[in-house]
Amino acid sequence: EPTPEAMVESAFRHIDILDRLNFDNFKVSLKASEVFMTVFAYRQLASQIDNPLHLGITEAGSFRSGTVKSSIGMGMLLMDGIGDTIRVSLSSDPVDEVKAGLEILKSLNLKHRGVKIISCPSCARQAFEVIKTVEILEKKLSHIKESLTLSIIGCVVNGPGEASQTDIGLTGGGKGSNMIYLHGLADHKVASEEIIDHVVSLVENKAAEIRAE
Repeated sequence: EPTPEAMVESAFRHIDILDRLNFDNFKVSLKASEVFMTVFAYRQLASQIDNPLHLGITEAGSFRSGTVKSSIGMGMLLMDGIGDTIRVSLSSDPVDEVKAGLEILKSLNLKHRGVKIISCPSCARQAFEVIKTVEILEKKLSHIKESLTLSIIGCVVNGPGEASQTDIGLTGGGKGSNMIYLHGLADHKVASEEIIDHVVSLVENKAAEIRAE
């Protein structure tokens, strides 16, 4: 039956074929649909060869379940310093694969591109609809290539702390009046109905500043 050891043995057989043909411009992939089998196989192979490795959890599944499996498997390997290229394999639009892969790399600080949004889950303390707001902002800010951080927190309990660590922050406040933080400091207030347009404008202006530097 399939095992990490069998996958590594198969990889060496194919590497040997290429070596005998004096072909050395290749990378090796040991993809499996089972997370731990994939991880153990890559770890074994990485300790024995110096060739570049292409990571992936193959046939991972649907957008949600496949993204979770890929994040766990590739995340474990990338944290070990293993892997040179990646592919997130999903039963979904190929664009979703690219987006998921970028988010994995951004979460591990291996790629710095675009807006990294820090946001809170559902909670009774939220002063505005955080989940819907983040969903809209992700779409409206997907064109930003410059690396910057944005925190969207619905209350004043956790908001200031997160905002102090991001380029732009939004903290929910009472009576529809929410606080905007710039460079970690409280700067001005914004009404709940103006959040989307205002935050998009702030991010685009910040991105323009970064491009001009």
